[in-house]
Amino acid sequence: MQTKVTARIAFVFAFVVAASAAHADLPDFTQLVEKNAPAVVNVQATQSDESTSALGDIDDQDVPEIFKRFFGPGAHPPHGGGGGERRSLGSGFIISPDGYVLTNNHVVEGADEVMVKLSDRRELDAKVVGTDKESDVALLKINATGLPTVPLGDSSKLKPGQWVVAIGSPFGLDHSITHGVVSYVGRSNGGADQQYVPFIQTDVPINRGNSGGPLFNLDGQVVGINSQIFSNTGGYMGVSFAIPINVAMSTVDQLKTSGHVSRGVIGVGIQPVTRDFVKALGLPNTNGALVLSVQPGSGADKAGIHVQDVILAYNGHPIEQTSELPLLVGNTKPGSQADVKVFRDGKTFNTQVTVGELPHDKSTLASVGNDTGKNHNRLGISVEDLTADQRKQLGLKEPGVVISDITGAARRSALQPGDVVLMVNRKQVKSSQDFYDAVKDVQEGDSTMLLVKRGDATQFIAIAAPPAKGKERG
Repeated sequence: MQTKVTARIAFVFAFVVAASAAHADLPDFTQLVEKNAPAVVNVQATQSDESTSALGDIDDQDVPEIFKRFFGPGAHPPHGGGGGERRSLGSGFIISPDGYVLTNNHVVEGADEVMVKLSDRRELDAKVVGTDKESDVALLKINATGLPTVPLGDSSKLKPGQWVVAIGSPFGLDHSITHGVVSYVGRSNGGADQQYVPFIQTDVPINRGNSGGPLFNLDGQVVGINSQIFSNTGGYMGVSFAIPINVAMSTVDQLKTSGHVSRGVIGVGIQPVTRDFVKALGLPNTNGALVLSVQPGSGADKAGIHVQDVILAYNGHPIEQTSELPLLVGNTKPGSQADVKVFRDGKTFNTQVTVGELPHDKSTLASVGNDTGKNHNRLGISVEDLTADQRKQLGLKEPGVVISDITGAARRSALQPGDVVLMVNRKQVKSSQDFYDAVKDVQEGDSTMLLVKRGDATQFIAIAAPPAKGKERG
């Protein structure tokens, strides 16, 4: 009996010791919060109903699975219009004692008035010094001195698994604290508007109103600005994203000195290399960025880069994922020379590209109507010549034909009627006859590369020809 009692006591003691040891290993965020919370602020942006802004452009129920920007209560106006104001509520943090405040561009974009609420409950009007949509950073200035500030860290030193802490105003609940770990660094969100940001992915609970708030490491240094969540509900679902503070401060420096952010560009449109492209192009793997367009007169054009080339490296940095190339190019000083490694027709070569400066204009959307027609080739694609009205609607300067019908192998691709085919492999398509001539000799199992335009987007699509009749599997 005594032996059993002794064993139970020993078990309880061991459990208590283990629990105490586990508790000792958990981080304590109290000092971090006490030191830095006073420098975290609320940002309220007010917009008249007559103004236009991204704040009210997206309805959560209409777009169910996207990276959602998150605002506080009242960010979305009621349907049907009407008078009044729109207000968005976000977070921010003070980076200098004389009143410079960092937040997200989408928190203040299109706002007529911006107000900052400090931790001591003072409410001060803020001037928008500058914004940058591509990095989603906004720099504000309030008329105050002697303000508390946050220390800035080095986001390039972050590693997956490290603890991080967010302070912000989810749902307007100011100075709320959440924590988690870094899930991934250098994540691309896939959107064209922020392809120059290598996001920090975390599992820190982030919700509406946290946007623009700081993300801290355990040393109490800001390593990111909380910016986006991945959600189909509008609320936190375990995946959140922050802008690296190194990217944000580079933006701030340029906004202060020149009023805008300068980014490099070499003049190519790109898309990922898929398994289908590996076979069609004779590539060893799916690394690299497939060139789908080259801007005439650009650095890439003058350096001899062609459509359907694959960019394998940029200034010595291997391109494993397509999203890595815009980050590297965007961070290159305009006017400088970049060494680009290119794959073409089974061979690789290096070329020097003069980097230009990214323009600030956007392309307009266009569409083309669907027609019907007969299939005349093994790929299962019927095309028709573009009418003058269709070419005008699309704003097309290059030649091309419109897809009128899809059957067979093409049904398993991303093609759809109304797409415009610009090239077949390396051949330009000026007419429907050009298209049919280019695909008539496609053999069983061949992969054919089509350069396709849909709206304002252009991409390559690879289609594998099916077996001849009698060989298909049922």
